[in-house]
Amino acid sequence: MAIAGNPKKLAQDIAKGFQSLSPPGLKKYKPADLKIILLNLTVVQREVRQIQVPLDDILLVKDKNMQISRLNQALMVLRSYCKKMRIPI
Repeated sequence: MAIAGNPKKLAQDIAKGFQSLSPPGLKKYKPADLKIILLNLTVVQREVRQIQVPLDDILLVKDKNMQISRLNQALMVLRSYCKKMRIPI
């Protein structure tokens, strides 16, 4: 199944917590789609890391760290799924 919509938007939704990746949910994607998702997750992760927030605004710092955490978790799930299924990424 092809990726519905923009893959970068999918990665941004994962960062904001609206969507998550799980191994059963990844079964519907082809290897080429998984590579595109991986690429877009790393792009969004780079964009989130570039955001400069003032250190005295605790809520913004917490939000940025949560987004990075969600992206790291999604990348780990995706990479482990590809390794388990022997999909080269």
